[in-house]
Amino acid sequence: MKIIYITNARIPTEKAHGFQISKTCEKFSDFGNEIELWIPYRKNDITDNLFDYYGIRKNFKVKKISCLDIIFLSRYVGPFAFYAQSLLFSMKLFFEKAEKDSIIYSRDILTVLVFRLRGFDVVYNAHNWSKKMKWFMKIFLNKDLKIVCNSEGTRKQIAKDGFTNSIAVPNGVDLEDFDNLEDKFEIRKNLELPVDKKIIMYVGHLYEWKGVDVVLDSAKLFCGKKDVIFVIIGGDEEERKKYVTKIINESVKNMLFLGHKFKKDIPMYLKSADILLLPNIAVTKESVNYTSPIKMFEYMASGVPIIASNLPSIREILNKKNSFLVEPNNPKALVGGIEKLLSDNIFAENIAGNAKKDVKKYTWDEYAKKILNFITI
Repeated sequence: MKIIYITNARIPTEKAHGFQISKTCEKFSDFGNEIELWIPYRKNDITDNLFDYYGIRKNFKVKKISCLDIIFLSRYVGPFAFYAQSLLFSMKLFFEKAEKDSIIYSRDILTVLVFRLRGFDVVYNAHNWSKKMKWFMKIFLNKDLKIVCNSEGTRKQIAKDGFTNSIAVPNGVDLEDFDNLEDKFEIRKNLELPVDKKIIMYVGHLYEWKGVDVVLDSAKLFCGKKDVIFVIIGGDEEERKKYVTKIINESVKNMLFLGHKFKKDIPMYLKSADILLLPNIAVTKESVNYTSPIKMFEYMASGVPIIASNLPSIREILNKKNSFLVEPNNPKALVGGIEKLLSDNIFAENIAGNAKKDVKKYTWDEYAKKILNFITI
């Protein structure tokens, strides 16, 4: 089967969607399919190719579509630059040659429309939903469109709006990435992390709804405890500088912002921690209902106990048996969870062990199999 995954995105990128797209292509190919990834030419400060950058096998083709790159104008005209670039990219796709029996797979709704109009078999990969999407799809797309949703929350909302030919397939993890790692304290020595402190770690981007400010406020409440340190990994350089400035101005001395790390090194960092935080806050529908964080599955595979926000999107995977769920956007609740896990080793080991068992259902292989079975029906 020939599958063309088309995305209007800068790849490779330090953002999670770039890895998710590339991993999907790798796994589709693993099951014997011919895969092409189509992406636009974009200015990119990352010089590595996506295979090296993400540490994935070179088992699919990458085609770069020549397209005017005007994303830099966003500093002057805001999101209009991205909308204009998306339109330009979509217009180019009308004229790109593709074998007629190919399946077009995309998370970009304009790409779905273009190839529907061209008569191709198209699958939409939905990662969020909005009223604009609802009316666009009702006007321009048939309700029989196949939709692969990243979460059950996304699928339910899409079905509610009349698009019922869908399936929910959350993200996954490569369990083998966590095999044969060194002892936690050896890893800390290699990574130059403190060996004499309890490490409370967050990994991911620093968007508001990810809850990093809640972690910062929680760290303030721990400032008197010299044996606890908060470690933040992720975000771009601009985001990191903003938070570093903030912790200096607010005299928060028990936090380390380490910035972006290569994907291949993340398992070591996770394994080095005593507690992993997933502190999403309820400020967007994406956070509450639609998200399926890749880091959640990596957290589970690490064998380190997890504290997570008690949100519907998170409860699709995590529960009171495999994590400690706390009220979102509540630093005191987060602190209470941290104190509970630090003081009750048996409880912490139990939920970490259950998470490691439960995540076996969420490998990238299972992810790809579910999607391929659905789109070939």
